[in-house]
Amino acid sequence: MVEPSAIVEQWRSRQDASAVLATLVRVEGSSYRRPGARMYIHSTGYVGAISGGCLEGDAVRKAAWITRNGPAVERYSTMFDEILDNTGSVETRDIPYGLGCGGVIDVLMEPSALPETNAMLLALEAAQRGETLHAATMLPTSAGRIRFARVIVREDGSIFFASSHLSAEQRAQLASLARIGTLADTVTSSVGDATQDVFVEPILPPQRLVIFGAGDDARPLVRMAQLLGWHVAVADGRAWLAQAARFPEAEQVLALNEDAANLEQLHISGSDAVAILTHSFEQDKTLLRKLLPLELRYLGLLGARHRSRLLLTEAGQQLGWTPEECLRRVHAPIGLDLGGDNPEAVALAILAEIQAVLHEKNAIARRMSEEAMRAIPDRAYIPAQCPIDETPQPPDAVQTTH
Repeated sequence: MVEPSAIVEQWRSRQDASAVLATLVRVEGSSYRRPGARMYIHSTGYVGAISGGCLEGDAVRKAAWITRNGPAVERYSTMFDEILDNTGSVETRDIPYGLGCGGVIDVLMEPSALPETNAMLLALEAAQRGETLHAATMLPTSAGRIRFARVIVREDGSIFFASSHLSAEQRAQLASLARIGTLADTVTSSVGDATQDVFVEPILPPQRLVIFGAGDDARPLVRMAQLLGWHVAVADGRAWLAQAARFPEAEQVLALNEDAANLEQLHISGSDAVAILTHSFEQDKTLLRKLLPLELRYLGLLGARHRSRLLLTEAGQQLGWTPEECLRRVHAPIGLDLGGDNPEAVALAILAEIQAVLHEKNAIARRMSEEAMRAIPDRAYIPAQCPIDETPQPPDAVQTTH
């Protein structure tokens, strides 16, 4: 994602002691963003997002007020007919949120001056360099019964950060919780002698996409992947095509030598996604022989079905595998059937399939059926204006208190 990178860049460039880090920590019902979404609110604006644009303005206006006594969890409702405070009671707000999105979200707001917040920003920065970390954060309560605390651990289990006021037992329990979480979410768990809400999240490096093939059809794929915040490498046995000037958005461009003997220079790991677009039968066969044993998160092969079958059969013979065993590890032909045959349309189809696979989604339309529409209960709409439709104010007009 682009968001963590933008947050780290703003934090490093501004060093704003009054800044606030806002993190979506819980979702009930429907929400545009999922737990783990973040925004960094600084003196002249913000980067990142916790919604589709409707809640950010209010968060920016009230961040300083909400965090005047330290970290706090703010609740927002986008239901038609209810606005809730942190205790679940009906509350009247300055800006209505009856937007019909159908969800309630909790947002942790923490001043950037806190050691815990600084540690999270350092962890986001480390993830941009390729590290994988895991965090567990004890969420504060409005009554102050639960004290805000955080533990961040590295992939090897060593402690990256732990709040100084935690006991050894609490630190160990939070470290254990952090390692368990595979998706960002708030869980209720016993920490020390109390039961409390803990936000657990993996802090992952950007997704990496390795593209074999430096032809013109690879160029829009590199650009689109870079827009998603992915790190992209391009490699090809044709040195005249594998030129950095052709792929300014790529982090690495490599000219493969004979038999792809320098493939290790790409440092491909099992977490990478790989797309083979060389249009060269011999290159593809060599690459498949080397890539199939790696158990990649995604491996796609461009080309017609009969070509893919022949490639997988010959690569399988070299590996001592059946064609079916090879096929289980490859998406061939590559991409979703979206229509269109120009390089941009093909790139979109490839990227859409990779995105679906990475998120373990079946790439099907979300369109509801007539039966599903009839089953949804009728709810009256209470008119409300989405803040995203309001006339923008200059930065110096943004209010930081009620």
